[in-house]
Amino acid sequence: MSPRTRRATQADVARLAGVSQTTVSMVLTGTGTAQRRVSDEVRERVLRAIEVTGYAANPFAQRLAGGRTSIIGVYTYESVFPHSAGDFYHPFLEGVENEAERAGVDLLMFTSLSGAEGRRLQASGGLGRLHVADGCVLLGRHSHTEDLAELLKQDFPFSFVGRREAPGGKVPYAGAAYDLATQQVVENLLVLGHRRIVLISEYTDHESVKDRARGYRRAMARAGLQPVTFDEPDLGSGELLDALRHAGVTAALASSDLAAPLRRAALARGLDVPGDLSIARLGDPEHPDTEDVDWSGFLIPRQEMGAEALRVVLRQLTPIEGDEDLQVLIPCAVVPGTTVARHTSPAGRPAPSGKA
Repeated sequence: MSPRTRRATQADVARLAGVSQTTVSMVLTGTGTAQRRVSDEVRERVLRAIEVTGYAANPFAQRLAGGRTSIIGVYTYESVFPHSAGDFYHPFLEGVENEAERAGVDLLMFTSLSGAEGRRLQASGGLGRLHVADGCVLLGRHSHTEDLAELLKQDFPFSFVGRREAPGGKVPYAGAAYDLATQQVVENLLVLGHRRIVLISEYTDHESVKDRARGYRRAMARAGLQPVTFDEPDLGSGELLDALRHAGVTAALASSDLAAPLRRAALARGLDVPGDLSIARLGDPEHPDTEDVDWSGFLIPRQEMGAEALRVVLRQLTPIEGDEDLQVLIPCAVVPGTTVARHTSPAGRPAPSGKA
């Protein structure tokens, strides 16, 4: 067999080495050596056959009994290239790319694993494909805990861009410290005299939503104030704005993609932002906003999250004692903006402290 006439196969390697294809596979993945099912003599024979046949050009073969490809995969649960995605995912990917260049590893984007949007990797059989790479960075809002739990069982090096939870272990991630940033935004509003502050967010159990809510409740509790939250309110009718004004609410925290609709609804109701209602946006919106608004609130450290997610994967390839550095939270940048303002009582005095 001449490697110039056709691409070598595992069968060619097995035939030349005088072993089964199963043995060749165990040598390539390293499982045979680790489990002492393949002797050193057989392993060397297989490696010589790989060199002779040219099969080492195959990425799997480059592992060579536990070796590595220096390839890290990137898998996204949502499409990141269509124009409709805006620029939200670009900084994450840019951070991954920059860190890969610094670390001297190549990136492999998996684009054919999920099929339909949001389809589970486990259900589609795509989890096994990830093993082409040494490890994988995953990102996307609509992830699935079943996939993460299975990856933990497989002991496959991976990390998620964003804090994630899954049964069966600690999910490696590089996330944003949403709770601390939200707490700081509330504390800034308190300094500006606001006491009736509400949180408006999506109705979901997503970790990022829960983190923001936790930071809001902590800040309100420390100030001795009653937290009030609205999940997925109807902004179009104006009833929410009427209710907020009736209750004397002067400031609202809005999750990333609800801030702009809330501001538009307030303006349509004849309210001044921030004169009548201060609005703080809790992060960058996933869907681009065409309005030129200098938002108060905080920004998500997207590029830093992408870079750190890759570092988390690389740390698993060179394990150290403990796993405390496999779950990393990165501070968000709190920005003053122009959509919040100082609140004073009708008489022009600062609003009194105490319970709402």
